Amino acid sequence: MSEIAIREVETGPAPTATVIWLHGLGADGSDFVPIVPELGLSEDYAVRFIFPDAPYRAVTCNGGYEMRAWYDILSLAPDSRQIDEAGLLESRDMVRALIARENERGIPASRIFLAGFSQGGAVAYLSALTHSKPLAGLLALSTYVPSAQLLRDDFNPASRAIPVFAAHGSVDDVVLIDLGSQALALLQSLGVQPEWHAYEMAHGVCMAEVQDIGDWLNRQLGELGRQ
Repeated sequence: MSEIAIREVETGPAPTATVIWLHGLGADGSDFVPIVPELGLSEDYAVRFIFPDAPYRAVTCNGGYEMRAWYDILSLAPDSRQIDEAGLLESRDMVRALIARENERGIPASRIFLAGFSQGGAVAYLSALTHSKPLAGLLALSTYVPSAQLLRDDFNPASRAIPVFAAHGSVDDVVLIDLGSQALALLQSLGVQPEWHAYEMAHGVCMAEVQDIGDWLNRQLGELGRQ
């Protein structure tokens, strides 16, 4: 995976589970590295966190300015996004390659979580729910589903039982909470049952959310058990 810049944090020796965490538009993989020690994960389980960088690309809605982006956003509206689906699929391929890399390192798909914030969460939604094998779980933070049709068309029915933690800020003015609610309804229509959390915050992450994420991950890791 030399073509993808990644950062790795391991909470203990010989990890038996992995979290692949995708950053938001214009950020990079370092954005969420500091969150790992704040999660309060149990010392009973060693987890590898992977924080990849999105490639640089021109973003149309930002005047064509080049920044790290998982796909181009062509236009913005309060309740929708027009996006470049080819870029979205390229990023899904990158996530699939990272999952395959973890498989080669001895971590099966059933012990791999995908997490993403904002645009990264949009990629995580598509990647997790269309993967050939069910993953351990999905964390979708302040995000949306950019292409409902693509998700419906490629949805893997075996993913219906994937645990999903979906969270959003009630006063988010970048990705309105309505977009998060639309994603929630779409997943429910596919038979997925997300755990929904709303926080009084804007487009970001708050400490109450971090605590809830840590509790959720500890619960999921406990149910997976030691390998």
